Amino acid sequence: MTAIPGPALLFCPANRADRYHKAAGRADGVILDLEDAVAAAERDAARESIAAHPLDPDRTLVRVNPAGTADHEQDVAAVRRAGYTRVMLAKASGPGDLDALHDLEVVVLCETARGVLAAPELAAMDAVVALMWGAEDLMASLGGTSSRFSVSTSGVAAPYRPVTRHARSRILLAAGAYGKAAIDAVHLDLDDHVGLRAEAEDAAASGFAATACLHPDQVPVVREAYRPDAARVRWAEEVLAAAPDGGGVHRLGRQMIDEPLLAQARAVLRRAGKEPM
Repeated sequence: MTAIPGPALLFCPANRADRYHKAAGRADGVILDLEDAVAAAERDAARESIAAHPLDPDRTLVRVNPAGTADHEQDVAAVRRAGYTRVMLAKASGPGDLDALHDLEVVVLCETARGVLAAPELAAMDAVVALMWGAEDLMASLGGTSSRFSVSTSGVAAPYRPVTRHARSRILLAAGAYGKAAIDAVHLDLDDHVGLRAEAEDAAASGFAATACLHPDQVPVVREAYRPDAARVRWAEEVLAAAPDGGGVHRLGRQMIDEPLLAQARAVLRRAGKEPM
């Protein structure tokens, strides 16, 4: 699986060069956004900014406008001029959308009904290194009005609707099937750190490699959510230490341990920054 910076990726408007280095200093990776975050009239200047104010290419993605739009070709040319090698393709809908991106590493953003249904085909492409999904654009493509149920009385964001959860799962499964990374969607309520923490913990446990953030204050919440707690790390170490040479099923306390649980234990240690045994 190609490494994607994470676990916290921070969107930064490409027309705000004054924020580039601040974003890079706060997050694990930066997504310079030439699409939704930038008004059409400001995109020419934004393209010049990404070349004039370079960031570490290993920790930077550039979100380009969808294939077939007037801005797409100009965005891709600006990425190449700036020396970046990794793009996030907005509203990817099928393999043909990547025709102009063959020499780049591509994170496909599946945020329409067509994109979600095409996720397996996109994941199978050599140029694709990761898949991300988006809830609100998906709702718009369906003619819906809300990706979530009503906000609870506590003010914490309510769960996603079934169709939204299905899209999230489909992106994760498609990515996993082809050994690509999966990136979880942004949490729109910037003040709801409780809801963000719960979603990021679920993302980490489910196999997402990263979660996208809209505000720097969301970054530490995501990082903490992806970091296994001490008890989980101890469990992983004990599971691997007790594994018999050559593998096979064995018992540890009340648990029956086999290769799938050994793989989970290794994943826990990797997330904790430790080398699996």
